[in-house]
Amino acid sequence: MLDLISEPALVALAGLAGGLLLGLAARMGRFCTLGAIEDVYYGENTLRLRMWGIAIGVAVMGTFGLSAAGLLELDETLYLSQHWNPLGSVAGGMVFGYGMALAGNCGYGALARVGGGDLRSLLIVLIMGISAYITLGGPLAGLRIWLFGGTEPASSAQSFAHALSSLSGLSVNLAGIIIGAVLFIGTLSHREMRRAPSYIIWGAVVGVAIVSGWAGTQWVANNGYDATRIVSHTFSAPLGETILYTMTSSGNSLSFGTGSVVGVVFGAFLGSLIKGHFRWEACEDPRELRRQILGAALMGIGAVVAVGCSVGQGMSAFSVLSYSAPVTLISIMLGAAIGLRQLILGFGPEV
Repeated sequence: MLDLISEPALVALAGLAGGLLLGLAARMGRFCTLGAIEDVYYGENTLRLRMWGIAIGVAVMGTFGLSAAGLLELDETLYLSQHWNPLGSVAGGMVFGYGMALAGNCGYGALARVGGGDLRSLLIVLIMGISAYITLGGPLAGLRIWLFGGTEPASSAQSFAHALSSLSGLSVNLAGIIIGAVLFIGTLSHREMRRAPSYIIWGAVVGVAIVSGWAGTQWVANNGYDATRIVSHTFSAPLGETILYTMTSSGNSLSFGTGSVVGVVFGAFLGSLIKGHFRWEACEDPRELRRQILGAALMGIGAVVAVGCSVGQGMSAFSVLSYSAPVTLISIMLGAAIGLRQLILGFGPEV
C-alpha cells in the first residue's frame, strides 16, 4: 500500500475514516460534549453523558486489545510518551471548558455544526485553530512554557493500567481491558441507558473511531520510513494544521489531524442530509458573535495547555488510561459549569 500512497496521505486517510464516524455520531447520534454537560446540569438527564461511558469503555478495550495483539505500542502514544503536568491539565481544562460554554460548542462540535451548514461555527473553528497555534508555537508559546513548562519525555508510562498491573501482577493489557470492561458494563447498568439503543450504538461508534486512529498511525509507523507520531483524534492544534495546509499545501504535507478535521465535516454533512437537518445559519447578534470569538480563543489556549481538548483528553487520552484524562475532563466540566452559570444566571447571588 505504501508503494501506491505516500505515508502522510495514508495517515490522513486514517484520520479521515475515523473523522467520518465522529461526524456521523455528532449529527445522527447527538454525541456532543457541551450538550451532555447541559443535559446533566439543567435537564437532569444523564443519557448523553453516559454515551461517553460507552465510548470510553469501547475505546479502552479496543486500544488495549490492539496492544495485546501487538498492533500498538502504548508507550509511544502521544499521551503516555510525555510527562504529565497536573497543573496544565487543571488550568487548561478549566479555560477550555469556560471557553466552550461561551462559544456554545467545542472544536469537535463546531466542526459537526459546520457540516450542517452553521457558518457561525466556521468562525469558531478558525479562531480556535489560530489561537491554538499562537499558544503552541506563536507569541504566547513563551508565556505558556514559563507558566507550565515545556514538553518532556515521560520517565515511565503514566496510566491507570500500568498502576493496576503493578499492584495486581496482571499484564498491562489485561488490566486495561478489565478497566474498560468495568466502565462499559457500569454504564450499561443504568436502566434508562439500556432502553436507548441508539445512544449505545453511537457511543460505541465513537469508541471505534478512537481505536482506528491508534491502529492506523501505528501501522504506518511500523511499515513506513518516516517518523510517524502515534496519535488519535483531537481537535485543537489539528484545526490550525488544517488551516495551514489549506493555505500552504504545496510546501506542507497532510497529517492525521487534517484528515480527521475534514472527515468530521463530511461525516456531519452526510448525517445532516440523512436526518434532513442541513440548513444555512449565520449569526445575527453582535454580542453573541463577540462571545463566540472569545470562547473560541480561550478553547485554543486551554487545549494546548492541557495537551488536548474534550475529545483529545476525554477520549483519546482516556483510551490509553492516561492519568491526565479524568483530571482534564473533570476540569473541562467544571469550567463549562462556571461558564454556563454566567450565561444563564450571571454571577450574582441566588435569591
